[in-house]
Amino acid sequence: MDIVLICAGLIIFGIIMYVILDGFDLGIGIIFPWAPTDKCKNRMMSSIAPVWDGNETWLIYGTGVLFAAFPKAYAIIIPALYAPIMLMVTSLIFRGLAFEFRLKAIKSRWIWDWSFIMGSYVATFSQGIIIGAIVEGINSDTFKNFDNSFIFLNPFSITTGFAMIIAYGLLGSTWVIMKTQGITRKWAQNITKPILIMVVLFIIMISVKTAYQHDLIAERWFNFPNIFFLSPIPFLTILSVYLILFGIKRQYDHLPFISAVSIFILCFFGLGISLWPYIVVPDITIWEAAAPPETLKFISIVICISLPIVIGYTIFVYSLFKGKVTDKEDLY
Repeated sequence: MDIVLICAGLIIFGIIMYVILDGFDLGIGIIFPWAPTDKCKNRMMSSIAPVWDGNETWLIYGTGVLFAAFPKAYAIIIPALYAPIMLMVTSLIFRGLAFEFRLKAIKSRWIWDWSFIMGSYVATFSQGIIIGAIVEGINSDTFKNFDNSFIFLNPFSITTGFAMIIAYGLLGSTWVIMKTQGITRKWAQNITKPILIMVVLFIIMISVKTAYQHDLIAERWFNFPNIFFLSPIPFLTILSVYLILFGIKRQYDHLPFISAVSIFILCFFGLGISLWPYIVVPDITIWEAAAPPETLKFISIVICISLPIVIGYTIFVYSLFKGKVTDKEDLY
């Protein structure tokens, strides 16, 4: 087996795990300002309190594998995107502080509420900017000049930034449906529908722009027989959108969240097909950016030991705190 492919697959797996798991708790912060009551806000915070810090483990995991397995790509991508990366990290710190201090705060609770909200929005927008810049393409020579430090800001990356906010909002609202009861659940059901419409519009807009971003991508998606083999992706996405609405209508509280996760997986799968095999678009493939074989073998051994532990911990925590938040767990 090609060890470079294995390491690339592990990075993709880590990114998907992070986007899904940290996506819904960032999504909670995105919809947080519109919660109908303080009690609803408390229950929303309580629903993610046991899992939010473990979710961010996957961000460290993905970045660590990128650094060790693909140092050339790391050396290009990270400096090119220093500003949104540091903005994201700083925002996540503010979110962490909000979790710790909000529980005990009384008069100053509004400060930690807004720390949680703004940290969620800025971190999510930064992630969207990063994804948009990577898809747009990164020329390492461009970033040697400090005058071009913000060249990653362009209409496409800004659009993906706002799209990420809406998409995480969908994960957050469907998570609230699954984990809460009463007025909080009803409110989440009501806001999920307009959020879903915006998600669909952003998917269409970004898909069309991405397809024509590079000639290779358009050729890969629209040439025969590729268009036949890849057609299940948009069809499954449409099905997932329908299942969200169906789950809300029939009161199947788990179905909207599972379907929202499916949309994310399908979108990332489609993005992977578009960019493959480039890790730095449009010039550097995963094989060109890979570390020496000896290093990759060592990384594989370390991952074989550590990854089952991380996955096991994740499964254990989510199994332990399964079910809906109760009045006794209304701590935040």
